[in-house]
Amino acid sequence: GGGGGGGGTKRSLLKEQAKSHAKVLREQGVVRMDNVLSSELADSLRDTIYATRIQTEQLVADGKLSMQARFADVLLTHNRRDMTLPIGDGPEEWTAQALQSILLDSAVGATIENLLGKSAILREWSCLMSDPGSQRQVTHPDTPWQEEPVLYTCFVALQDITKDMGPTTWLPQTHTQEMHQRFQDESVGGSGGGSDAVSSKDRLLSTQPSVLGTLPKGACAIFDSRLLHCGGANQSSQNLSRALMYCSFQNPQVTQVGNPGSIRSNLIGKWTLQ
Repeated sequence: GGGGGGGGTKRSLLKEQAKSHAKVLREQGVVRMDNVLSSELADSLRDTIYATRIQTEQLVADGKLSMQARFADVLLTHNRRDMTLPIGDGPEEWTAQALQSILLDSAVGATIENLLGKSAILREWSCLMSDPGSQRQVTHPDTPWQEEPVLYTCFVALQDITKDMGPTTWLPQTHTQEMHQRFQDESVGGSGGGSDAVSSKDRLLSTQPSVLGTLPKGACAIFDSRLLHCGGANQSSQNLSRALMYCSFQNPQVTQVGNPGSIRSNLIGKWTLQ
């Protein structure tokens, strides 16, 4: 009885945390959670992922595997890799353990359930690696604006992310229709259009407050796919690659997502939060 009670207490605690995280996500479009993965698990996942990346790149170089079979498209590919992950047992059990830890042992799963319900569909399961020398991306949303939330993405840091490693920049509260209209307006208004005239888009990008994803190891950021954001340039003084393990869940009510998801073809539409 005692163990079951403890489990129930933890579940209700996670539910309470999820409620407040979901509120922040609705209002701001991004929220941070710490200790989603233990430090030990983050280290071991990072080691396994980079070893897998080396093996996979060799298989691609040898012509035994197509690039598309294991690496998704990513904005500005130079020194960036978006490696899709399996969900399996046996040698691939480590990824299932990671996903379980993220979704069930922290408030991540309950937060997404609060927003999208139990039928939310696993849309992406991948690891984004930005090596030293990778450039800053342009600011972008992951999906075009729609009335309903489309996806929620959870980025989990597999190491401490310092400022020089090019953390993600998010622009809170830019997941609205008004913000997307301003973002798409590149016309320069005003009389005369002098050298000091700027577009609605440039004004938005230069004045909208931003938050920087300098996450400690094992922490995560969950964000609305409509939110404006960009990956930074990795200029790590210690020559460190930045790894973000991530999953995205799709609103089951939304049929048109826009961009293809970073997920292995055999996993498309197979998994939900249930």
